[in-house]
Amino acid sequence: MLLVVLYCLLWSFQTSAGHFPRACVSSKNLMEKECCPPWTGDGSPCGQLSGRGFCQNILLSNAPLGPQFPFTGVDDRESWPSVFYNRTCQCSGNFMGFNCGNCKFGFWGPNCTNRRLLVRRNIFDLSVPEKDKFLAYLTLAKHTISPDYVIPTGSYGQMNNGSTPMFSNISMYDLFVWMHYYVSRDTLLGGSEIWRDIDFAHEAPGFLPWHRLFLLRWEQEIQMLTGDENFTVPYWDWRDAESCDICTDEYMGGHHPANPNLLSPASFFSSWQIVCSRLEEYNSRQTLCNGTPEGPLLRNPGNHDKARTPRLPSSADVEFCLSLTQYESGPMDKAANFSFRNTLEA
Repeated sequence: MLLVVLYCLLWSFQTSAGHFPRACVSSKNLMEKECCPPWTGDGSPCGQLSGRGFCQNILLSNAPLGPQFPFTGVDDRESWPSVFYNRTCQCSGNFMGFNCGNCKFGFWGPNCTNRRLLVRRNIFDLSVPEKDKFLAYLTLAKHTISPDYVIPTGSYGQMNNGSTPMFSNISMYDLFVWMHYYVSRDTLLGGSEIWRDIDFAHEAPGFLPWHRLFLLRWEQEIQMLTGDENFTVPYWDWRDAESCDICTDEYMGGHHPANPNLLSPASFFSSWQIVCSRLEEYNSRQTLCNGTPEGPLLRNPGNHDKARTPRLPSSADVEFCLSLTQYESGPMDKAANFSFRNTLEA
C-alpha cells in the first residue's frame, strides 16, 4: 500500500468532502481541473467574501511511494485528487466542506464557533422509539438522491480527459457504499489487465483515520438530511459475544427460513437492494460500479466460516490490542508485526 496516496485521499476529504460534488462535474470544471463552488450564503467561491475559505492549488505529499504498487499514472486515485482537480477550496477556521459551507466536526452554529460533543451509544441501550428512528433514518437515506454528490461511471480517460463527463445520481446511503468500494477496488490497467494488490483504505496506516472520517461524514450527511443535529451511529459491543446478538429482525436482520443467503422477510432490511457487489464483472469490463441495484442483501448472519474465524474477539483480545505501543511497524501493510493498526484490523 502506498502511504502517500492514503495521505492524499484523507486530505481530499477535507477539501471535496465527498469525492465528487455535483457542482464540480461539468466539462468546464473537469477540463480546468478546478472545484471551488460558491457558498450559498454569499455566492462567492468557497465563501471567500465571508472569510470561510479560498480557492487554492492542492497540496500533494512528496513522500516516497511504497513498493506494493509498481505503477505511476495508471489509476485515477493516485495523488488524489490531482487527476480530476488541482484547485479546490481551502477552508479557514472551523469551516469545512467542498464549498466551506459546513462546520468541522465538533462545532456548530452560523459561524461554526459553538462546540458540541456527540456520544455514540450501544445499540442495545437505545429505547424502542430511538431504535425505530435510527432505522427510519437509514431508510430515508437509502431512498433519497444525494443533493450534493454524484459518482463517476467511468475513469478520467474514459471521459476523454474531462470533455465528456460520466456521472450518475446515487442515494445518500449508497454514496457511502460506493465510496468504500471505490477506495478499495482493483486498479484497471486496460485490456483485460488488473492489479489486485492495491487498497487505499485497508491493510495500511490509513485504515483507522480513513474509516473514522468516513463515519463522521456519514453521520454528518444523516444529520443534514433529517435535521437531527444530535444523530450518531450506534455501535455493537461484540466483545465476548457467543453469537451475533444484533442478527435479529429487531435489529440488523435474522435468518431467512428457506434461503440461508437472504435475510428474514420480517427484517427491516429484507427489501433493500445492494450496489457495487460485482467486482469481477467490473474488472472484466474495465469499468466502475455505477450504483445500479444488483439484487437483495446477501447475508447469512452468524453462519460465517468458523475455520477461518472461530469466534469473535474476547475482552482479553481487545486489551492485548490496546496494549500495543506501536501504531505501525515494518512494511506497514498486512504483514506488519506487533502493529496496533494491523492487530486491530485483524
